[in-house]
Amino acid sequence: MEIIELIKKPWPWYVAGPLIGLTVPTLLLIGNKSFGISSSLRHICAACMPANISFFKYDWKKETWNLVFVLGVLIGGFLATTFLANPDSIVISESTISDLKALGIQDFSGLMPADIFATANILSLKGLIFFVMGGFMVGFGTRWAGGCTSGHAIMGLSNLQVPSLIATCCFMVGGFAMTHLLMPFIFKLF
Repeated sequence: MEIIELIKKPWPWYVAGPLIGLTVPTLLLIGNKSFGISSSLRHICAACMPANISFFKYDWKKETWNLVFVLGVLIGGFLATTFLANPDSIVISESTISDLKALGIQDFSGLMPADIFATANILSLKGLIFFVMGGFMVGFGTRWAGGCTSGHAIMGLSNLQVPSLIATCCFMVGGFAMTHLLMPFIFKLF
C-alpha cells in the first residue's frame, strides 16, 4: 500500500489520538507552554494593526511559531481537500441520519449538510442564525474563556490547569445543549 493511499483513509482513534496527544510534550520540549488556534488571531491583529490598544501591546514576534502553525493548518487543509480527499462517502451512523432527517436535513452528500451550509443559505434567516450569530457566539465564548477548544482541551488539560477543565466542561455542555435543545428548536422555526 502506498503512503498516499494510507493517508487518504480515515485514521483510527488509536493512531490519531496519540498523535494529537504528542503535540503537548513536543511543545513543552521546544519551550512553548501555550497552544491554540484562537491566540493566532490576536497575534495577527497585533502584527497588522499596531493600534494603541493595550491588549495588542506585546511582543507578538515571540509567537511567530503559532502563526507558522496556523499557516500550516491552512496549507494542509488545502492540500488535503485538493489532493488527498477520500473519494468514499462520509460514513454517518444511521441513528444520526434519522435524527437529522427528523430536523429536515436531507442532503448528506458532502462534508457538511448542504441544507444548512449551502451558499444560498447565507442571506436567509436560518443562515443569519447559523453563520452570523453562531460565529459571534463562538468568538465571544473563545474570548471569554481565554482560548479555544484546542487550546484548553489539549494543552490546558495536559498542564492540569483548572480554568481549562472548567472551560472544556462548559464547551461540552454548550455543545450538548445546542445539539439537543436549541438546534431542534431553530429547525422547527424554519
